[in-house]
Amino acid sequence: MSVRANRGGGNSCLAPLKTDHSAQVKDTMQSLLRVNDLSIGFGNNQPTVDRVSFSVNAGETLALVGESGSGKTLSCRAILRILPSSAQIRSGQMILSSRGTDIDLAKLSERKLRGIRGDCVSMIFQEPMRSLSPLHRIGDQVSEVLKLHRNCSNSDAKRQALAEFEHVGFNDPERAFNAYPFELSGGMQQRAMIAMATVAKPELLIADEPTTALDMTTQAQVLGLLKKLQAESGMALILVTHDLGVVANMADQVVVMNKGHVMESGSSGLVLGSPAHDYTKKLFAAAPVIPAFVQPVVQPKATDIILSLRDISKTYKVKQGGAWTPKRSLLAVDNVNLDVPRGKVVAIVGESGSGKSTCARIALGAESVDQGGHVFFKESTDADAIDVQSLSTAQRSDFQRKAQMVFQDPHSSLSPRMQIVDALTEPLEIHNIGTPAERRDYAVELLEQVGLDPSMLRRYPHAFSGGQRQRLSIARALALKPRLLVCDEPTSALDVSVQAQILDLLEDIRDRLQLSYLFISHDLAVVARIANEVAVMRRGRVVEQAPPELLLANPKHPYTQALIAAHPEPDIHRPIDLETVALGAGEPDTWPDAFRYTDGAVPPLIEYEANHMVRTHV
Repeated sequence: MSVRANRGGGNSCLAPLKTDHSAQVKDTMQSLLRVNDLSIGFGNNQPTVDRVSFSVNAGETLALVGESGSGKTLSCRAILRILPSSAQIRSGQMILSSRGTDIDLAKLSERKLRGIRGDCVSMIFQEPMRSLSPLHRIGDQVSEVLKLHRNCSNSDAKRQALAEFEHVGFNDPERAFNAYPFELSGGMQQRAMIAMATVAKPELLIADEPTTALDMTTQAQVLGLLKKLQAESGMALILVTHDLGVVANMADQVVVMNKGHVMESGSSGLVLGSPAHDYTKKLFAAAPVIPAFVQPVVQPKATDIILSLRDISKTYKVKQGGAWTPKRSLLAVDNVNLDVPRGKVVAIVGESGSGKSTCARIALGAESVDQGGHVFFKESTDADAIDVQSLSTAQRSDFQRKAQMVFQDPHSSLSPRMQIVDALTEPLEIHNIGTPAERRDYAVELLEQVGLDPSMLRRYPHAFSGGQRQRLSIARALALKPRLLVCDEPTSALDVSVQAQILDLLEDIRDRLQLSYLFISHDLAVVARIANEVAVMRRGRVVEQAPPELLLANPKHPYTQALIAAHPEPDIHRPIDLETVALGAGEPDTWPDAFRYTDGAVPPLIEYEANHMVRTHV
């Protein structure tokens, strides 16, 4: 994305160590929170956060923007003094102007801080599943805030909690109150965290990457909810994010951080409209955007197919009550047909629970399919197709050398107890390929293929950044020289600049090694860049399928339209269209007549136009 020229009206750039922000937008009214010259360090090392300053007014949204390791989360945790035990606040003030009194949170005693946390200042954490207690019901965890800070009775706390659950969008507040965290989806868990943070009506809400792990449609709804709550209560909001699209939709003021320093700050219109610092421009250049396609030229269908999914359905048996209650059937994938041409990228897009990852596991034979389904793999143009679902043990071992997976979370997919050299050579040892010396030499070659230095071979995974770990996961997947890679959300947990680097790497490897990809994602901007064909899934069914330039230029299904509308653009003049998102992400019986599931009748997937399939009655 090109960066627009500076149109004047002031310079939003700050030198990394500059602390006088009076030249930036600051108001005539008293700030609710002022952070001045904040420095945080670990042990005897240089400061991790170095002389950072920012402020936020009542009713205002301040966005702290930067990549992982920039210090934005550490700065926010310092406000509530919930830093790691080894961290020290070395200097600075954090002045909270609450109820007519200025309080320096840096000097407040622990006992008095407990009265601030969750009452005047609340925080929403990035990963709700790790922040919510798995042993306590959601309602009890939200009610606890009111009991601690408002001395409410059990009945009054429950009444207020149920009202807040309804406020944040739970369709059945009573069920949510009695549910455990694992019984809720990621989006519902995040809504529960928002309810916990807002039930006491705080003056300041700190939201640390509140939407990073969410699907695009859920993200749009959560952002809309935060804006609604803020408008109703007048609370200030500090939003920690690396996504400039989220910033454009939410922020009044922006502070850009890198390596513990403030690089640029000012109003959102100034920073987003005329970024002055090179680092901000770099973030803009890396931000994934959905391109504006014109009507494309229709390409002929590919005939050389490396992977073919035919009539794929998958039913699970799930518990629905006590030990003696019969299990119910859950249809996770319903009659999916998909072809991956050789040397091409086919993407499956959809929200959590759509069945896309189940399709990925089925493609590799890691999941069985319902009767009648087949997965055919053809190693080369002249080879015979094999049915992945009916391989013998020996045949499966051979197939696994030719088809590998790159997982979403590189931290979990690499053993923390294995050095990188062992992680890369393990697949070769399992398949009895080469001598120990040859395996080590090949590990060096693999690191070079993914852009890492061979000197890293003796390190452990924890010594690498998220982007480096993902490169290592790709290197391990390439160890057996496969012909097909199944990539399951390989960039969703990464910063935008790192995400762009990984996409560059995947494109380079595809072209250099002539690989084929089945690419799983929830982000249309990512697949628009890398995919030759896109299948959009909702609740186990493909609802629309076409090349990305055709799908994005002329989306027909309301769910596809919702995915496009939900993608935040780094442009303050193009806000998220919440009405379109709500329509497409709603229940199928609320869709327009042509796409509606009526009385259990599901529309067929038909060829709406050349190379463009849509699930519709007409």
